[in-house]
Amino acid sequence: MKNKWIAPICVIACVFALTASTWALAESEGAGGLSAAGAAKPTYNIKLRDIEERVNDLKEKIFQSKARLIQLQEVVLHGTISGSKSKIIHRNEMGGSFKLHRAQYSLDGTPIFNRVDSGDGELAEAEELEIFNGTVAPGNHQVSVYLEYRGDGWGFFSYLNDYKFKIKSSYTFTAEEGRLTTVGVVGYEQGGITTPLTDRPAIRYDIESGRAFRKDQPTDDFADDEEADSGAE
Repeated sequence: MKNKWIAPICVIACVFALTASTWALAESEGAGGLSAAGAAKPTYNIKLRDIEERVNDLKEKIFQSKARLIQLQEVVLHGTISGSKSKIIHRNEMGGSFKLHRAQYSLDGTPIFNRVDSGDGELAEAEELEIFNGTVAPGNHQVSVYLEYRGDGWGFFSYLNDYKFKIKSSYTFTAEEGRLTTVGVVGYEQGGITTPLTDRPAIRYDIESGRAFRKDQPTDDFADDEEADSGAE
């Protein structure tokens, strides 16, 4: 009689053992999948940032090419260049406690410059950068600026290394017919020694205007030796 129940009991035991091992395997694979997904997320973010930087760089090149085509069109149709020209120059007048980490510029809503300092001082150590140099339509134009600084200190002031300072600003300038308008975007420290560190980073705009084209030279070169009228905001 006992032998009659041995076979069914063995079968049931085998079924339970097989089911338990299957559940354990499923849980292990699920955990492994989650772990792999977690590991893949940082890689995905890095790739996404890389794609974003490439897209912004492409937008800049398209905008610069468009400005160049406008110049060539003027030469072909009129034998000379009319219209207006503009330069946008970034200048750094910040103190040693601030290092420029990122700079983004757009002109009339179109990105024209987007750089991140990779650690070689491309932005942090540059006193002046040419952001834009090209032909624009006469009239009002808006330049938008985003600057991100990082604190730089050592010893007692090493706490500055944890600080980030972000500035957003925009400015509307007027490009006059046949004139070169130079917009100097200057990052500087405002206030004095009693001004809180977080309130010191600021932007001002220095404007210069001069004749854009030599009368005897119908090319796309700037008449850099022309005298300029200066102004500042």
